[in-house]
Amino acid sequence: MANIILELSYHKFTRIGSLVEADDGSFSVGGRPITQNMSDMLQLANIPSAVFSPEHKTFKSSDEYYLNLAQGHLVQLIFQQNDLVKSADDCRNKYVARQLFCQLAEQGRLSIFGFAEDDWSAQARTKTSKLLPAPSNSDSFRLYGDDLRPGNILINDANEVVSVIDWEFTYTAPTQFVLDPPWWLLLDTPEMWDAGIDDWAENYELRLETWLSAMIEAEESAGSECKSTEFSLSAYMRESWETGRFWLTYAGRKSWAFDAVYWKYLDERVFGRREDHVERNELWKTRVHLLSEGARNAMEPFVTRKVEEMKERKLAEWDPEAARSRLKEVLLNGAVE
Repeated sequence: MANIILELSYHKFTRIGSLVEADDGSFSVGGRPITQNMSDMLQLANIPSAVFSPEHKTFKSSDEYYLNLAQGHLVQLIFQQNDLVKSADDCRNKYVARQLFCQLAEQGRLSIFGFAEDDWSAQARTKTSKLLPAPSNSDSFRLYGDDLRPGNILINDANEVVSVIDWEFTYTAPTQFVLDPPWWLLLDTPEMWDAGIDDWAENYELRLETWLSAMIEAEESAGSECKSTEFSLSAYMRESWETGRFWLTYAGRKSWAFDAVYWKYLDERVFGRREDHVERNELWKTRVHLLSEGARNAMEPFVTRKVEEMKERKLAEWDPEAARSRLKEVLLNGAVE
């Protein structure tokens, strides 16, 4: 598996998006990334397709794509009609976290979080050791598979890998994605772990050491044959876990895991320690003052509307223009001052 990850990291692209095959068999980045999160939004949450990026949209920078991911989490909160919000305070937690994530993306801060260039986060101000540099914000992106995991690897009787299958959610992504250790070392996702996300993280750390050993071995075996010496994946992956970059990427890619990950593993790394003993349903109170004026003013009307939708328990059918108008309204209200 380490060799497969290393091989994927060799291939560089100048845009972020999905690969399109031409008549002559060549490939280029010609469409929006087709992600597993986008598929879940359409199939599980009845999100109107009109609010996604245009089909042929590609992204020229990591910052641009991080903003697209952040706005996608707001899309889920706006348009998922049922089973997302449990109470008014739960809605406020989700609203504040998503708007702050969008503001950070707008400011170009997510792509450098946890790297040497990070001079803005709370954890950066207390960091004493030197960190590794961030990858280029443009012109150098890597293949990334949302669904690349052991379950999609075929082996023979000798335990040799013979095929990797199910590439439909593979796209060219910010290089930051491939500099994180893989989420699947415990096979199950953090948000689905029976014993809770803290227990997942504790067990993951043990497996991570085994993975990093394999990654180092793969890099050493590649030697002079290695086509890309730009990054030591093993070093970046270790640092990703230590700094929380792992959690930032994970939260960015997964709307249904976003809230648990943000408040537990990102918020204090970004904005500093919260007051002690804050109730879970009141976390929003510790950060609401950081929102733009527009986002603060729009929060209570948004919450009132969302709570009413929660009571209705129906599937909404959105007209495309109405859906785009509603999304624009929320995004503008959250604009950075």
